[in-house]
Amino acid sequence: MRAIVGLAAVTALLGAAAGCGADGGGESIIGKDGLVIGVKPDQPGLGIRESNGTYVGFDVDVARYIARELGVTDPKFVSAPSSKREDMIRDGEVDMVVATYSITPQRKTKVAFGGPYYVAHQDTLVRANETAIDNVRDLRGRRLCEVTGSNSWRRVKEERKIAVDLVQSPSYSDCMTKLKSGAVDAVSTDDLILAGFASSAGRSVRIINAPISDERYGVGIKQSDIDGCEAINKAITKMYQDGTAAKLLEKWFGKTSLTLTDSVPQFEGCGEGRDSE
Repeated sequence: MRAIVGLAAVTALLGAAAGCGADGGGESIIGKDGLVIGVKPDQPGLGIRESNGTYVGFDVDVARYIARELGVTDPKFVSAPSSKREDMIRDGEVDMVVATYSITPQRKTKVAFGGPYYVAHQDTLVRANETAIDNVRDLRGRRLCEVTGSNSWRRVKEERKIAVDLVQSPSYSDCMTKLKSGAVDAVSTDDLILAGFASSAGRSVRIINAPISDERYGVGIKQSDIDGCEAINKAITKMYQDGTAAKLLEKWFGKTSLTLTDSVPQFEGCGEGRDSE
């Protein structure tokens, strides 16, 4: 597994971080004594809430690194379901969300994003004995899990016009239960999410390894906090420069068959996509 960022990529990261606006207005995450961070509670390898209430995973470790760079050594973690992430940020329930939160134009009208801190790729998970599905086109007429608040199903049904039958589900962990029981035929979402579930499910499922999109994982914060966005970008840049990103990718996904992205693209513009509120 390779997770080494080249000099050109690091230079691009530094330039983009410096380019974020400096006047965000409103309350910022900068200078806070504590931070409340929303993460996923049910995604193996990314964010899991253990029986003792502790959260662990790649996203959790990334969030903890960013918090430390902001001067907070002991952030509080809470569960952030896909359907509630924007509301949790805008209502002040959390200071930031690090929860496989793909940056999209629609979401950028509601919240701001630092990063991305990783670029995943949408793929598809099926039962291991399902030999007729090797490409997203093979999902035609099949039952696809639709998670509330996620955009992944749209890239199959709406963008690629694949005539799938959608089966609603509150979470990807519930999708996995449905896949194993035969209630759905496929789960399509980010490959890091699928890799985590595949590792915990053993040989009963398989990733078809036919990616259909890039998913830029961002750190969601209040839309007015441009200073906070800039600080997050600087922290992510340092995370790649000092080798921490490579270590975390190896820690959580090095034993999977997934080909991990070894560089990060340029950051999103901190002031882009703001609504009129």
